[in-house]
Amino acid sequence: WESGLDPQGKGFRIGALGLKYEGEAPYSPDFLVPQGKLAEVKARCERNARPFEYAFLLDALKDEQAQGITIDSARCFFRSLRREYILIDAPGHVEFLKNMISGAARAEAAVLVIDAKEGIQENSRRHGYLLGMLGIRQAAVCVNKLDLVNYSRQTFEAIRDEFSAFLRQTGVEPRFFIPISARDGHNIAGRLDKTDWYDGPTVLEALDCFEKEPAAVDKPLRFPVQDIYKFTEQGDDRRIVAGRIETGSVEAGDDVVFLPSGKRARIASIEAFNAPRAQSAQAGRSTGVTLDRQLYIQPGEVMCRAGQEAAQVATHLRVNLFWLGREPMIFNKRYLLKLGTAKVPVWLRRIHTVLDASELTTEKNRSHIERHDVAECVLETLKPVAFDLSSAIAQTGRFVIIDQYRICGGGIVLEGLRESQTLVAEHVAQRERNWRRSRITPALRAARLGQKSTLVVVTGPADPGGENLARHLEETLFNDGRQVYYLGINNSLLGIDSDLSRSGLRDEFLRRLGEVSHLFTDAGLILITTVSDLDAYELKLIKTLNSPGDCLVVSIGAQTDAEIDADLRLPADLPASQGAKDVAKYLAQQHYLPEYYL
Repeated sequence: WESGLDPQGKGFRIGALGLKYEGEAPYSPDFLVPQGKLAEVKARCERNARPFEYAFLLDALKDEQAQGITIDSARCFFRSLRREYILIDAPGHVEFLKNMISGAARAEAAVLVIDAKEGIQENSRRHGYLLGMLGIRQAAVCVNKLDLVNYSRQTFEAIRDEFSAFLRQTGVEPRFFIPISARDGHNIAGRLDKTDWYDGPTVLEALDCFEKEPAAVDKPLRFPVQDIYKFTEQGDDRRIVAGRIETGSVEAGDDVVFLPSGKRARIASIEAFNAPRAQSAQAGRSTGVTLDRQLYIQPGEVMCRAGQEAAQVATHLRVNLFWLGREPMIFNKRYLLKLGTAKVPVWLRRIHTVLDASELTTEKNRSHIERHDVAECVLETLKPVAFDLSSAIAQTGRFVIIDQYRICGGGIVLEGLRESQTLVAEHVAQRERNWRRSRITPALRAARLGQKSTLVVVTGPADPGGENLARHLEETLFNDGRQVYYLGINNSLLGIDSDLSRSGLRDEFLRRLGEVSHLFTDAGLILITTVSDLDAYELKLIKTLNSPGDCLVVSIGAQTDAEIDADLRLPADLPASQGAKDVAKYLAQQHYLPEYYL
């Protein structure tokens, strides 16, 4: 074997996990040190009157060397006779679990290190569970510092039996348990006579036995959409769907489907910045594509190749989650889920089990998830998200949870669930059960006002046409003696939504719009509002919150695909005054405006 660089990052990725005192870093430099590095570090320690430690060969940060702990992940490159390796030295201390997870998440296999004298500690169990949570199924366990227990076979086998039983509960099946003394290099690359009772492989031989997972390019296409770019200079009419190809490959002419919307198209071209068009692109490349038809694609969707196994779509996800937030994760609190490029509001729906890593026990019927807890739970997103099971495609099967702009948790998707009842529907049902109704019934209001209340939502591309139509419609109905009000977006952002104008929380704006519209329709009024580029899920949210009130949807502009289920469609070039008359006529036909005459 020899140390060396792997500039293209194609080596087999191994994660090294364990606490410093257990020897997680010292075991690895024994066969990772480039020529001259060892002498350099020893000389530095001598100049600073510090005892030499092998860990200094991997700990690059000053604080790491000063405090004797690994803070951030480090990568080392070496090769054996079989293949090249990238060894990821991940921190083990609980304070740096975020860095440990981000480092270990890139690994295809892992080496866990346990101190033979100290035995299995809380962090040892936590690291083991995190391997299962991250979907890392190949592992070797090194029982280090065996020299401190006189190379006791009994000690080694006791640790092996206890820890292998624990790992099986997490879904990790350790292939090897290896007795080592990293300080002396025993059973790292060469054999040790004092462990003649052990007939298994050395650490290096064990690494060579691990199987490399299929290359990302050989998996089905997953292209999370990052953004859509439109250029207008010099007659450029391209709409470029940009992102990074996580797995698979794509060629010009391929039929593709976007999820969760289900929209289909064909790849017209593959674009690159300041470079000629390409015929194809594959995993690992950031690129852009144009389509053969105009589709309204949103960032966060996942482009899949037609004919290949597609990503799954759901709003309820059964997950393994590791919580890192300072405050516990609780029910009925809104968080943000980031999966691929999708960012959607998410709520904790149910907690199945919570693992206590220190006691090796699981708890049920918990009401919250504490910091450093590992939980199997169900999350509900506001809108459907596209995902894969982490065991199939890790890149689109892992997620993080954000609270107040801070990453507070992460995990893997175990399963998509079909749930008939959503949190929004439950909220509306509870609201209606507890609503203190007026003695004036909706029928009495309709008879007095001469109209049936409804919400009129005008939607279409983001241009002033919708607002102009809404204002004309308000004026038309008001002049006819109707009780009508136009709730303009700008006015809303100046008032009830003033705290949202900069943050861009569109879903929260729509939630408030639905609740406000419920008040207007409950009062017997006709409320008109405009929301540009509504999709089917956003429209469903507004309708649900406005219920039991009615909702009429007016769509402006040509429809290139089945965007929403609109009640009335109007051409984009129709004068606003005529459009208002058409909407009023439709309202009369649907019996919202009795005795209406043009």
